[in-house]
Amino acid sequence: MAEELTKTTGGALTTTESAALEYIGASVSDNTRRAYNSNWKRFESWCNEQGRAALPASAETVGLYVTTLAEGGKQAATIDQARAAIRFAHEVAGVEDNTDAVSVRQVLRGIRRTIGTAQTGKRPTLATDIKAMVAELPRNGLKSIRDKALLLVGFAGGFRRSELAGLEVSDMVENSEGLKITLRRSKTDQEGKGRVVGICRSDNPVTCPVRAVQAWLSASGITEGYIFRHIDRHGRILAGITPQAVALVVKIAALDAGLDPSVYSGHSLRAGLVTQAALNGASDRNIMRQTGHKSQATVQRYVRIANLFKDNVSGSIGL
Repeated sequence: MAEELTKTTGGALTTTESAALEYIGASVSDNTRRAYNSNWKRFESWCNEQGRAALPASAETVGLYVTTLAEGGKQAATIDQARAAIRFAHEVAGVEDNTDAVSVRQVLRGIRRTIGTAQTGKRPTLATDIKAMVAELPRNGLKSIRDKALLLVGFAGGFRRSELAGLEVSDMVENSEGLKITLRRSKTDQEGKGRVVGICRSDNPVTCPVRAVQAWLSASGITEGYIFRHIDRHGRILAGITPQAVALVVKIAALDAGLDPSVYSGHSLRAGLVTQAALNGASDRNIMRQTGHKSQATVQRYVRIANLFKDNVSGSIGL
């Protein structure tokens, strides 16, 4: 992060300034930081091509850039991410930020009215999907044992990809009711206050997340460090998996189960828990307690979809 910002500000940094920039970089998640860096590089490249200053960028430059993105077919959410990256770079560099100028807001308002703001999300994995995925995993091999544990724990816990990838053996305590898993850091908890998630035992031994993670730890011999690890083609257990690897596990499992892998992602596990819980009558409060969602509005998006046909008036209009 400091290297990127040194290039941006155009000068050498003192040790204290470099440390300050690293702390600023640590104020956001790894995924957000990577997104900011890639978005900033694209903006900087565009500015160079247009002969415009990237830092500080004028309101006109920002407005023209977001217009270029819209004309290139980018969705409103993608454009908002690009704008956020430009704002972050300006704030870090301590220069005037014009991303919220009146003219920029007017351009963005016009873009939203023209192309809309609806996002095409990935499909949530419901319980039937998870069961189908688990059923089609090969009957032996370390990778299958790992993938089964990852799918079941990820679904039951409503975990984000990064949370699953970051789980360590020391974060997990087993008792008679199930597992207590401590999330020491997550997307909405960058300061590391942590929260504890409970995962109940299942009466079905085939799909019990507690039994599945026990089987994985026993088969792998892992007693400390990351729970979910990469496995090479020779069956050797390597370093911890990445959030991207979680998404790949879900997609491959979906394909093997006869589902369309293109509509599923790592987030499908988390979205699936919310959707399935809503279908089963769970309250927003209890869903949010499991997932750690801060916004009820976010949870309600899934709940509305889950309950689309519940008490739907189209079924009582005499057709």
